[in-house]
Parts: sequence; structure tokens; C-alpha cells
Amino acid sequence: MTFRSYLAFLGVLLVLPLTAISASLERFSEFINQTLTARGEFEQKIFDRNRRLLQESRGVLAFSRPGKFRWTYVKPYAQLIVGDGSRVWIYDEDLKQVTVRKLDQALGSTPAALLAGNNEAMRAFNLSDQGAKGGLEWLEALPRDKEGNFERIRMGFGSSGLEVMELLDGFGQTTVLRFVSLKRNPKLDPGLFRFSPPKGADVIGDVK
Repeated sequence: MTFRSYLAFLGVLLVLPLTAISASLERFSEFINQTLTARGEFEQKIFDRNRRLLQESRGVLAFSRPGKFRWTYVKPYAQLIVGDGSRVWIYDEDLKQVTVRKLDQALGSTPAALLAGNNEAMRAFNLSDQGAKGGLEWLEALPRDKEGNFERIRMGFGSSGLEVMELLDGFGQTTVLRFVSLKRNPKLDPGLFRFSPPKGADVIGDVK
């Protein structure tokens, strides 16, 4: 799934009347329409097709819609992902390497972009309400474009808003994100969404 197709997903929700949509669709539509900025912490786990844990990490995040975000992994290794509205900068501290890509080409596999998209009204997803489970209201989105990075996205909403995201890719791996203390609409320093490559770092990708 490309970044544009996820924007399509957001747009679908905006053209549906709230009286006609399910509880989970309504919760997500409310989240998108009423959350312009956010800040919090996350825990991320990646499982193989047999639900065996492959990787576990955690960090902090901030976003300002549309297209600006800062996603910082602090454990087990340091990595920084910054979206400045036009490009995405990925800095691997251990490798001293910066990868740059244009925003609309970079982020099908980066959860940060899924939270920071804008509201273009395009119909590219089959949406379904998955009901309540584990104290959350679940929404599932299946992309009509079968050539994307994700086969399925699930989002779980609780009393505090969006609490969990599950992303199934074409290799059968599932990425599970849990958000902790996600504060909606805080005032954020614009400098959070600017990035300058550190001196001595190798820079590759769409710099111009």
C-alpha cells in the first residue's frame, strides 16, 4: 500500500455520513477530523506468520497533519524518522547513514505516515467493522490495489481514542503498534519536523 492509497482510506471516511457508518468507522472519522497534532509513546512488535516474535522496539512519536511527523526509536537501537511535509528522512545512528525519500513514495511501510496523512477523498479501500474485542472497537481496511505493501490494516479504538494498529504485510508478518499516553492536539515546536543530516553522515536518496 502506498502513502497515497492510505490517504484514500482517510478520505473514504470523510464522505460517509456518521449516521450511516459503524461504531469503529465513526471513531476513526472523529479521530482524523479532530486530531491535528499528537504526541505520545509507542511499543512495536513484529511477528512472523506463526505469531513468533521477531522484533520488539519502543520509542516516542509526534505528528502534525498533514505529512509532518517525528518517530524516534529509542530501544533496542536508535533510529529517527522525520517527515517534513515533502520528504522523509531516516537516520540510522549506528550506521551514520541518512536515507531521504519523497513523502508520497516513501511511506507505505512506515506507521508514522499512517497517522499523519491528509484527507483526500478517494475510494481505494474496502472497509468493514470488526466489532468489539478485548475492550476495543475494531476497524479493518482491505486495499483494493493488491500490489501494495500491506494486505490488511486493523485499528483498535478505546476510551482514549486510537490505541492499537495491526498491519499485515505480503510476507505474512504482522506489525503491532500500541500507543501509550497519546495526547491529542498539543502545541508542538515546528522544529520537531525539520531535519539536518549530522556532520559526517552518509546521505543517500532523493536529496534534491
